[in-house]
Amino acid sequence: MLTTELIPATKPAEKRLMIVLHGLGDSMEGYRWLPEALQLPWMNYLLVNAPDPYYTGFSWYDLYNNPGPGIERSRKLLFQLLDAMQKKGFAAQDILMFGFSQGCLMSMEVAFRYPKKLAGIVGVSGYLFEPEQLIRELSPVAREQRRLMTHGTQDPIIPIEDVRTDVAMMNEMGVRIDWKEFNKAHTIAGESELSLIREFVIGSYK
Repeated sequence: MLTTELIPATKPAEKRLMIVLHGLGDSMEGYRWLPEALQLPWMNYLLVNAPDPYYTGFSWYDLYNNPGPGIERSRKLLFQLLDAMQKKGFAAQDILMFGFSQGCLMSMEVAFRYPKKLAGIVGVSGYLFEPEQLIRELSPVAREQRRLMTHGTQDPIIPIEDVRTDVAMMNEMGVRIDWKEFNKAHTIAGESELSLIREFVIGSYK
């Protein structure tokens, strides 16, 4: 099981939920600022730690050797987490996922493979793992999922060119990913990017 912490909505009795996945070497502590920054009082937030220790934080998969087994293991854990949150009263269509870097990749794994339609998926400064295989293994609802990916044109960690190409291929195959580039490095570009994410989240519940 994954270690999580629920930050409840400031409006009581709300059942919309954002699951937040951090990047390599980070933890849930790195995203405690997000609820205040997004200014969505009707949103519950579930902060999640990745399963593997990595220096002072955690990792979703082995970035440097063979990432495949770790990605598959973490994807199964996220599926279990989604199922568990539905049993706690959060309907699939009210759950939105947000991930940064490695968390972006894991969010997109859910976006393409989870068998139930979620409200939406936001991936920031990440990439798609083996996109050709993703196309072959789409869930029955994958083409209906709302997805947003953002990336920095100056990202030194995950250069934008390959990610841009893979996203374009997905769109050409009829698996829509909304795509937005920012003049930024491997980070979140302040309010300019947060406002886009906020707009996407609000639109996911209409």
